[in-house]
Parts: sequence; C-alpha cells; structure tokens
Amino acid sequence: MGRLLRALGARRKRPRPFVRCPWPKSRERRKIGAIRKLIRGLPRDEIAFYADEMDVDLNPRLGLGWMRRGRQKRVLTPGNNQKRYVAGALTIGSGKLTWAFGARKSSDLFIAALAALLRRYRRYRRLHVIVDNFGIHTSKKTRALVEATEGKRMLHFLPPYSPQYNRIERVWKQLHDNVTRNHRCATIDELVKEVDDCLQALSPYPRSTASLRPVLSSPVADSGSAI
Repeated sequence: MGRLLRALGARRKRPRPFVRCPWPKSRERRKIGAIRKLIRGLPRDEIAFYADEMDVDLNPRLGLGWMRRGRQKRVLTPGNNQKRYVAGALTIGSGKLTWAFGARKSSDLFIAALAALLRRYRRYRRLHVIVDNFGIHTSKKTRALVEATEGKRMLHFLPPYSPQYNRIERVWKQLHDNVTRNHRCATIDELVKEVDDCLQALSPYPRSTASLRPVLSSPVADSGSAI
C-alpha cells in the first residue's frame, strides 16, 4: 500500500486544522477583492502592510527534526512556561519587516508595532495595515489611536478565520521552523534574542536567503528516550 501511495504522489504529512469563515463565500470574495484592489491602486505616497502577532513560548514547540537512525532527540522543557509576544508587519512590495516585543498580547503591543511603522515610514501620507479581527486590533484603545492620526494610519480587516490571506503568517512559520521548534534556549530573554535575530535575517521577506530554507537550530540529536 505504501508503494502504491508513493507512486500516486501521496506523502505522509500532518493534517492542518482550520475554522471555516462564517461569512457567505460571496461576502468573503468581495472583501478580499476590495483589499487586493486597494493594494494594486496604492498611490506613490501611500504604503500597505500585513500585520499580526505571534506567541513566543519558553516551553519548546515539538516538531520534526534530523536524527541518527536508532536515536531519538530529547528536548528539555523548563516546566514552568514563560511567554513573550511579537507584533510584526510585512511591507507589501518591499518585504521589509517591522516588529515590537511585549510581555502581554495586548492593545499596547499592537500600538507599539503601529508606532514603529509610523516612525519608519513617516514620509508616507497614509499607512494601510491589513489585520484580522483579533480583539487588540479592534479595541477602543487601538481605535482611538488610529483616529487620532486623522487618516495617517488606516486598518483594514480580513474576513474572520482567514489566516491564509495574511501573508505575514508565512513569516511566523519560518520563525517556528528556524527558532521556536525544538529550541534549547534556557531563558525567555535568550529565546527572544534568537527570534529578533531571525526576523532581521528574514527581512526582506521572501527575498532574503534565510527565508528560502529552514535552518536546523541544533546539531544532529543526542540519544535518549521520548519526552
């Protein structure tokens, strides 16, 4: 059976869970079409970004890795997890990345990323930020800040449960592949430093060398039993 499946081009892979968008397909298509039209028609003094947040956990994510035959990699976990969060933005066109770290996934974290964008791209008349409907993107605090810029920053919301349309999700996958999966960092500060270094290496995405291939974060595994 295995030979037959391989001959048919099948591969043994993990399935990916997803949540279906509650909108009718017609409404979803109209929304995505409007965002694509916005991107295509941007004047020279306006710029657009995909933005989102990612969890950084000291407890390593477990995933596939290279191991010698007959040996199994062991990944030490700290037991008591510590977390940090990164809010990032992917510049449409150039692929440049802008990000900010925080101790909580809060409106303040997202606002810090927006402030970093405003500093970096202050010569542009308007910044368009494409995000999902997560609470920190729609909070009163975030809305008040956006309104205070009087059109300098505009948020555009994707259909609910539609991460496939947010291209910065690909950056987060690269970060997990390169850094957070099976990592051996002893402290959260060490892990945040590695995430920061990886983001610098990935920018501009996907044109950078680092974004074209996953990097093995550790040498060939040591021997031992399963966790």
